[in-house]
Amino acid sequence: MNTQPDFYVPAEAAPSFGRQSGSVCLDIDHVSLEYGVGQGSIKALEATSLQIMQNEFAAIVGPSGCGKSSLLYLASGLVPSTHGEMRVNGNIITGPGVDRGMVFQTYTLFPWLNVRDNIAFGPRRRGKSKKEIEEVVNYYINEIGLARFADAWPRQLSGGMMQRVAIARALANDPDVLLMDEPFGALDSQTRLQMQQLLLEVWDHNNKTVLFVTHDIDEAIFLADRVYVMSGRPGRIHDIIDIGLSRPRDGEVVMASEFIDIKRRILKILSAA
Repeated sequence: MNTQPDFYVPAEAAPSFGRQSGSVCLDIDHVSLEYGVGQGSIKALEATSLQIMQNEFAAIVGPSGCGKSSLLYLASGLVPSTHGEMRVNGNIITGPGVDRGMVFQTYTLFPWLNVRDNIAFGPRRRGKSKKEIEEVVNYYINEIGLARFADAWPRQLSGGMMQRVAIARALANDPDVLLMDEPFGALDSQTRLQMQQLLLEVWDHNNKTVLFVTHDIDEAIFLADRVYVMSGRPGRIHDIIDIGLSRPRDGEVVMASEFIDIKRRILKILSAA
């Protein structure tokens, strides 16, 4: 049974903003998640469908416990769905794969590897040549602005620096989709803004599709082309908001009347949901 709301709009039919193309990259088709069996089971996620277009930056917001992160983990293949199907560029997701890169909220760098080797980990596991690995690592070290810290250990880095390396490590595998689970949630406000702007630059330079989970509405509006608003448990997509703000964006955009109007709309939806 399709439990999408009556106003559900497939991504192909929705207005287009940003740089996304006309083809679907990530297709989540009536996916649900239930923990346990029988009377003791807990439904975390209702049958949920969404489509993220090629090169689109999509964000998910919703109340705590609504299944935002669960949906991301399903898309990563780290957690199997109870029902439904997910595809990346038409290929069914059956588990983790190099076509998806994941960045977590917690700092997940390998402490026994320096910055350069953390970024090189994926390409090395995939059997890339030494020259290819060196080119990829050098590119992303410069892309994230950590050339001076290429030989530093994770314990020598700030939280923002560690998340820069985590983003570079995820991108070094050249994934089709970058999945991000509140990656800036533990950072102070100034560092968070810097990381948001860095992420937009990296996204713009590398033509990636991004699905970004956050509890911060301002962050979702600032970053995304499209924001999916989820309802409380069991989670489902309650509404889809297209962000018509022009790019590139800087910190001043949060003061614009259009930004404030979008934020009011999302807050109203969340209150109703």
